[in-house]
Amino acid sequence: MSEAISQIHKHTRDLRKGRFSEHGRTYMITTVVQDRRPIFADWQIGRLLVAELQASEKIGLAQSLAWVVMPDHLHWLVTLQSGDLPTLIRRVKGHSAISINRALGSRGQIWQKGFHDHALRKDEDVQTVARYIVANPLRAGLVEQIGDYPLWNAVWL
Repeated sequence: MSEAISQIHKHTRDLRKGRFSEHGRTYMITTVVQDRRPIFADWQIGRLLVAELQASEKIGLAQSLAWVVMPDHLHWLVTLQSGDLPTLIRRVKGHSAISINRALGSRGQIWQKGFHDHALRKDEDVQTVARYIVANPLRAGLVEQIGDYPLWNAVWL
């Protein structure tokens, strides 16, 4: 079997699993806290999650384009640099759960299983998606101006 056909079969198996990760592709990720507990309403706890997003970038797994940590979930616009999406998300959720549990003096599951991802198409405007993500606190009525919300960032600032 040629290398090209072998790669096609590998990707077909990946798609059957429900997910195909492509290096250099930008994804909009959403993941939710277990039972939608608003643990990130405490912004210091939210900063622990932010540290894990930054760590993923520092070690070359991903490039963060925009993110917002809402009280009970995360929206993250990210370009995958190495590895695959499930591994990236598992790392962020696992490491953040350890830090969060330590800070709260608790044990147990922080995150719901799984995550939602949307691979941006070439014709989608990345900055429009980023604006949508960082405007979540406005739409949720948490603040009147995005600058008043402490847990968001975008590379275009």
